[in-house]
Amino acid sequence: MISAPRFPSRRELLGISGLGFGTLALESLLQAESSTQVRTGLQPRAGHFPGKAKAVIQMVQNGGPSQMDLFDPKPELSKRAGQPHPDGVEIHQPNNQNILLPSPFQFSRHGQCGMELSELLPHLSTIADDVCLIRSMHTEHNNHPESLHMLLTCKIFPGRPVIGSWITYALGSESQNLPAYVVLRDPEGYSVGARLLWSSGWLPALYQGVEFSSAGTPVHHLKPSEPLPPTVQRRNLDLLAQFNKSHAGNHPGESELDARIENFELAARMQLAATEALDLSKEPESVRRLYGLDDPITAPYGTRCLMARRLVEAGVRFVQIFVGKGQPWDHHANLKQELRQICQKTDQPSVALVKDLKSRGLLDSTVVMWAGEFGRLPTTQNADGRDHNRNAFSLWFAGGGFKSGQVHGETDDFGYKATSNRVSVPNMQATLLHTLGLDHARLTFPHGGREETPTEATISGAAVVRELLKSPGA
Repeated sequence: MISAPRFPSRRELLGISGLGFGTLALESLLQAESSTQVRTGLQPRAGHFPGKAKAVIQMVQNGGPSQMDLFDPKPELSKRAGQPHPDGVEIHQPNNQNILLPSPFQFSRHGQCGMELSELLPHLSTIADDVCLIRSMHTEHNNHPESLHMLLTCKIFPGRPVIGSWITYALGSESQNLPAYVVLRDPEGYSVGARLLWSSGWLPALYQGVEFSSAGTPVHHLKPSEPLPPTVQRRNLDLLAQFNKSHAGNHPGESELDARIENFELAARMQLAATEALDLSKEPESVRRLYGLDDPITAPYGTRCLMARRLVEAGVRFVQIFVGKGQPWDHHANLKQELRQICQKTDQPSVALVKDLKSRGLLDSTVVMWAGEFGRLPTTQNADGRDHNRNAFSLWFAGGGFKSGQVHGETDDFGYKATSNRVSVPNMQATLLHTLGLDHARLTFPHGGREETPTEATISGAAVVRELLKSPGA
């Protein structure tokens, strides 16, 4: 009987090809694999230095919230309404007239800090003294997918790890019974960019975001469709572990496989932990009202915000909340009505999260981040809307070492461009990492022949914005 021909493995082929130069490539690959083993697994790890924060809740406001209608009042827009912008603006889409459009909303001062906020944010105004508001953000692209990638990865192109993956890669998780990085998206559908917005890129797949649902069963496929006795389930998992171990031995360095094996074991531990962490029925009525769960307008987003607090409380390192399907903050027309509607859905739950964390003594150790991917233009589009604007936008932080009751940076008279104390996305990410005890330039991963960093430090020249921190010299 003639046996089937045996083909060399990938490693054997590298070793015998190219006059031995394949061996050099193999050695390089093995070194890369070896270096990644330093951070394998989700066990908690120390940062580069003691950080103020232990966890992050990132509220992604996909679509581009209008800074001059929410956070950055511009009296000059009202004075010169209907006039052309003196220098013209960078137009992204058609039907954009170079005519200044005043905000239809009133601003007033709040808190001891005197922070000026729009009437559309009555709940945010109650925590003005807990908020660090940055008015001088700017980014690199005017389109949604590219700018969302930039916000989350410091690069406009897809394929890089998002900030949540970098953080969990660096620090692991305080909980071994829940994922380190949980995504709470709108059950109605995905945002623009979909799963790329929680991708680990070329980091090990273990550090990508894990989707939990805020409607129906929180974790899909967590339990067998037909209940099994605990001993049977355990024996099934043990047998599967044997097969996986054997297969992994023949395919070393396959991060997708390693993550899948880890996730099978995590799923077994999650059967109890996830059910406990996500059981909102245990919350008192006062907390449910705080998040707006008694109101059909605020209940969907409020549910995700409350879930985020419970997950962080249970030891999850990074929680990402999305506000809606597509890009709900994208108001090219009908700005007055649609901006009011999205604020009614999100303002109360977002603020409830900060208040709840503070009341439980968790705000000092948790960073809450509220941010869209870019801002809007001060000019008119479609008569009553605003086009995209990469040159200026606003976002806010609370907790985790960020200075409270602060407004940082300024834009020009029309809110079109960030002018003073400008903050780039890489600088913002470097600062966020700093609050967790991580040096963005020292947090590296070998890829493509070089040591990559989360902020592209050697290219962007990113730096920590110490004026945003409670302890600037730290």
